[in-house]
Amino acid sequence: MTLEGEGRVVPDPDNCRANQPGNLSIRQSEGPPAPPVDVLKALVAAALAALLLAASGCGEGEGVAEDATVTAYVEAPLCAGAKQELLSHRGRAGSLNVKAVCLPSAAEGQKLDLAILGANARRATEDSTAVAYLEAPNPRAARFTHPILETAEIPWLTSSSGKAAMANLLKLIEVEGSGSLRSSLQKKLDES
Repeated sequence: MTLEGEGRVVPDPDNCRANQPGNLSIRQSEGPPAPPVDVLKALVAAALAALLLAASGCGEGEGVAEDATVTAYVEAPLCAGAKQELLSHRGRAGSLNVKAVCLPSAAEGQKLDLAILGANARRATEDSTAVAYLEAPNPRAARFTHPILETAEIPWLTSSSGKAAMANLLKLIEVEGSGSLRSSLQKKLDES
């Protein structure tokens, strides 16, 4: 070993175990550095949380517990009417609490911002409490959002009135109770 500077001990490169065949030193490794342990712990925790939410979500499986909160994602043009209708029902449908999440507008004049449309639909799919997506009639937007929603089995209700769409959703939830809401709501919507 050789001394370098003030009190630093630096291994002699010719007498370093890392330089022996079969050993790899940090100096010789290639590729990006390993992420910090805190980042790995956070990723593992997030993955576990996602699994727990998926296991207890509103899609397939056991169903929704009484007094649980379910969420309806609402496109911007329908939001005011949907919230008004929800308020008139005191935020409840049967034995469940219902929450409306208003989404950002994807309309830029006559154009649609596909990034916002996709982000809105993905936001709903990432929420295990989501039971429906309320949308304004727009075939161009639907071609983009429906495949995303289908992957998470989230039904959509199309209406030009947020109030009517929310009233329809609340009625369906009351009829279906707290079972597997996503699939039972989709069945009811397919029947109508």
